[in-house]
Amino acid sequence: MRHVLAPARRRVLERFARSRMLLALDFDGTLAPIVADPGRAVMRPSTRRLLREVARVYPCVIISGRARADVLRRVRGLGVVEVIGNHGSEPGEAGPALPDVQRWITRLQGDLGDLPGVRIEDKGLSLAVHYRRSRRKGAARARILAAAAGLHDARCLRGKQVLNLLPLGAPHKGHALERVMAQLGLDRAVYVGDDETDEDVFVLGRRGRLLGIRVRRRPASAAGWYIRTQAEIDVLLRRLLELRGGPQATRREDVKALP
Repeated sequence: MRHVLAPARRRVLERFARSRMLLALDFDGTLAPIVADPGRAVMRPSTRRLLREVARVYPCVIISGRARADVLRRVRGLGVVEVIGNHGSEPGEAGPALPDVQRWITRLQGDLGDLPGVRIEDKGLSLAVHYRRSRRKGAARARILAAAAGLHDARCLRGKQVLNLLPLGAPHKGHALERVMAQLGLDRAVYVGDDETDEDVFVLGRRGRLLGIRVRRRPASAAGWYIRTQAEIDVLLRRLLELRGGPQATRREDVKALP
């Protein structure tokens, strides 16, 4: 993996910035720092300001594991063209996923209800089992993984002190990115994410067409590039803005932003 903001790598970002590209970003751990209570996750004021400015000159989308309505209220007024929730499933056809998720909740509550510090988050089309507040995180993680192994129709994706459960065959973040690119007629994308669910984008490859950037270096990642810390997202957004001519750059007119 290579540091995308290193001076020697400036031309890499410049090639994308000078093209008709999509900028796609995860929310937690990418735009907003990870916090103990996910309900309190917010972007820094500097990140909000930069995202608003960047969204004036690049089509921007947020692709998050959160429910879409949750993310919408966190980015309202920033000019992004789309918000995609539930790891790529929302908006979209839910199909049989919703009844499966409700059945999982009943099963997991029975298996994990006595485990202190564990919370099951129902996101409609997926679940997140959080154990950040557990005092015995290793034991909690083992119990959660064992319980999830009994859900044979679930895809399990580990996150930062959370286990995400998605219906097998459900759309993922890679599908969502390709769908938005096709809808907007864009053939290049920069995607920034920090977690295992973002690997569904990074593995797409698309040499010369996708610049996959992971928050923090992780050699096992399929992303070819990284930024050192979550806070460095501001530096990346500022660099992308500069490459399009700074805050006074011409506003894009080709796509309509969300209100």
